[in-house]
Amino acid sequence: MKKIILASRSADRRELFERLAIPFEILITNVNEDEYKNKFKDPIELAINLAEIKVIKANNLLRTKNDYAGAIIIAADTIVEFEGKIIGKAKNKDEAFDILKTLNNKTHNLITGIAITQINNAKIIRDFDQTKVMFMELSDKEIRDYIDLGEWEGRAGAYSVNDKASMLIREIKGSPSNVVGLPMHKIYQALKNEFNLNLLAL
Repeated sequence: MKKIILASRSADRRELFERLAIPFEILITNVNEDEYKNKFKDPIELAINLAEIKVIKANNLLRTKNDYAGAIIIAADTIVEFEGKIIGKAKNKDEAFDILKTLNNKTHNLITGIAITQINNAKIIRDFDQTKVMFMELSDKEIRDYIDLGEWEGRAGAYSVNDKASMLIREIKGSPSNVVGLPMHKIYQALKNEFNLNLLAL
């Protein structure tokens, strides 16, 4: 069976693969996302290109290792866009509060870029998905209570829909797995059509 490498440090993406019983290994590429924010102004372009940069770096790290010949590498990057502005990951609680205050009682766009390749195969599949997420109206205390849970750390938009933020979200339009950071319908189709790998048969 082909090995599947998830090139991501995201706990949410890891938990999604585990819940779907997809056998995989984690490889953290340590790409500095901040380096590319000024290079790609469009949020979709930024998300796709960051995913591609991660998948290329992962390929370079593994392609000389015999145990990984033919392995499939999946990388992703999630961007929160609100009123044309890219909202990144909060660096501290104050930034998390500002982000959630901005998104409070409004709809934002969650964009995930994906890149998939196979070791020793020059082909890279690039794609993206978008999901609209609307928070209910929250008081400042509710926002601070949520921030104190620590779910904001390392997450685009300073929240995790997998956890207690699910109680604060009024509406989701689009792929629910995309909110977690992996549009699984896109990944399923790409693996089946481009790399002859059926995730349902694993």
